[in-house]
Amino acid sequence: MWFKNLLVYRLNKWDVTPAILEEQLSRNAIQACSAMEMQRLGWVSPKEEGLPFVHTLGSQMLICLGVEKKLLPTTVINKFAKSRAADIEEQQGYKPGRKQMKQIKEAVTDELLPRAFVLRRHTFAWINPTAGIMVVDAANLAKADELIEMLIKTVDGIALVPLKTNISPTSTMTSWLAGDDLASVFTVDRDCELRAAGEERSTVRYVRHTLEAEEIAKHITAGKEVTRLAMTWGDKVSFVLHENLQLKRIAALDILKDQADGSDQEDIFDTDFALMTGELQRLLADVVEVLGGESAATA
Repeated sequence: MWFKNLLVYRLNKWDVTPAILEEQLSRNAIQACSAMEMQRLGWVSPKEEGLPFVHTLGSQMLICLGVEKKLLPTTVINKFAKSRAADIEEQQGYKPGRKQMKQIKEAVTDELLPRAFVLRRHTFAWINPTAGIMVVDAANLAKADELIEMLIKTVDGIALVPLKTNISPTSTMTSWLAGDDLASVFTVDRDCELRAAGEERSTVRYVRHTLEAEEIAKHITAGKEVTRLAMTWGDKVSFVLHENLQLKRIAALDILKDQADGSDQEDIFDTDFALMTGELQRLLADVVEVLGGESAATA
């Protein structure tokens, strides 16, 4: 199993053993939504149902937040409410007012909730207490915040903050495409986004397109900055670096896939987890280094 997106947090306070974490997560295991609930959060096994809530491999830990949510689109509610309002209009001789329509929609929602389709999704987090970081596999900050908030409620006495670097990703990526030398462990790929800082925030995107130095230089000279850039690390992992230090579209390249295929370990899940944590830990260290090191505000 490989994370597809990386949001990195510094563990400023973490005195939690795997056994303690297991015990506290198990107290907050996910339960099915009740008839009148729209959503419920809780912890699930990161590997498969019935196994521990904390998957460990050496000092590395993997946890998973489950989110069960009922799908009840506004269009469906409005359709039933409109029909109900028409019946009421016929009975009382005039259209329901704004307050009455609100009450109708609330009543319709309560009636439809028990029959709503339930969807469950998962958000994974890798905890590396040795390096003092936690990495959340989330494509957006809202899902990461959801997991962080639940973890803080579940586990007593922990503190973590988003990891920050001394030099912003935007500044560094812009300087690379402006002609500054790139660390030899990285290569630039063919996806890029540049955005102006003005009110219009005009944006130029390149997708699977050769980044011509002269063309890119014109955009930078015009005041645009690079907000995301596709890169490859050590011929092993490709990713897209974003302005907020998030890494997206993580993909292990053939050299790592060959290592996994040639492993003697019987458990493919553990093989992938060991390979992922080992390589991504080094990747993150190199990214932080080229961005001037970790900011003292988070270290």
